[in-house]
Amino acid sequence: MGHSHSHAPSPVDWQQHTLDTLSAAGHRKGGARNAVVELLAAQDCALSAQEIDDKLRASGRAVGRASVYRILELLTELRLVQRIDVGQGIARYERQEPDGDHHHHLVCDNCGTIEPFEDPSLEQAIEQVSRRLKFAVDEHDVVLHGACSDCRDE
Repeated sequence: MGHSHSHAPSPVDWQQHTLDTLSAAGHRKGGARNAVVELLAAQDCALSAQEIDDKLRASGRAVGRASVYRILELLTELRLVQRIDVGQGIARYERQEPDGDHHHHLVCDNCGTIEPFEDPSLEQAIEQVSRRLKFAVDEHDVVLHGACSDCRDE
């Protein structure tokens, strides 16, 4: 699953950028917040709030579930994290790179696997649509639903 993006800023940069942005927005520093930010910085792809909560617990840094949700909401509002609706009322979160570089997602509706993909021509198509419809697209996330190769072969 190693997707190496040579042009993407390192997770450490994102972590620093995020903490700086939060301070600049007047938010107090907190252990809970740092734990969530640190965890997201280390991920390759999107996690649900439940998974974030579980991972924090597993690493011995239990943060109240309510805090996890609150921190995710805040990070999403500040555009430090992208919230991806994968359907069935589940949202996943992943860090949003400061340079706007991002990938889209394939979601298997059978097993719930989520895979990132990048496609420059898709980005261009979205830009063309926004120009044609004179609509300023602020942010977008393309989620393609279907069956992953494992589920398809069954």
